[in-house]
Amino acid sequence: MTSHQVLGKQVDMPVEIRAASAFMAMHSVPAVAAQSLIDYSGLEILQFRPGRGVCVLVFVDYVDGDLGPYNEFGVAFLVRDHRSDGASVPQDLKALARGRAGALIHQLPVDGDFTLAAGRGIWGFPKVLADFDVDHTGSVKRGSVSQGGRLIAQLSVKQGIPVPGSGAGTSLAAYSHLDGLTRFTTWDMSPTGVRSRPGGAELKLGSHPIADELRSLGLPKRALVTSSIPELKMTFGDAQPV
Repeated sequence: MTSHQVLGKQVDMPVEIRAASAFMAMHSVPAVAAQSLIDYSGLEILQFRPGRGVCVLVFVDYVDGDLGPYNEFGVAFLVRDHRSDGASVPQDLKALARGRAGALIHQLPVDGDFTLAAGRGIWGFPKVLADFDVDHTGSVKRGSVSQGGRLIAQLSVKQGIPVPGSGAGTSLAAYSHLDGLTRFTTWDMSPTGVRSRPGGAELKLGSHPIADELRSLGLPKRALVTSSIPELKMTFGDAQPV
């Protein structure tokens, strides 16, 4: 078992999140515009249909985990596995169906110093400090994130219908890029009580540069799918260079 020193504390791998909740909106975005935002990573946008990729906006409340309690807002893109030997829409759809798509964590504001240091130091996640106002408990989930007094995004997600089979574990390759190095991490999730629906999101963008990035993708617009996860357990392994 490996371990890392973070701000004078030892963090043993894998890192476990014993209790968290999340809500998210998935948007169809132009693949060319999305690719231009992530070219730095060396990865390729996964296309679920010709010329269209997927951008995920997600708020997570980490309640009990090895990195302490904190809030997080993620901007992620579905990407092709760096080990895949093909690049076509049919192959992308096959990868999606088989759970072999990856997620590049492109932006990751948080509100905790320890998770900031751990996320950047252990996995190369692009964590930055920000301010949060979030409600995970109401029937409509709401989150607002800002930095330096400038709104990044405000997202609300209406309640969906229960998803059969939620509670089954799933694994994802989570990609990150920091200091010129792209890494990938095995990210295991065990969600309970998942609810999803088509659309169902309201998104407001502010004056922050991250908001401008999202506007360059044609947002805000109707979401493809929204989901809420009241109970979420996760495990993060060590990162490996791509």
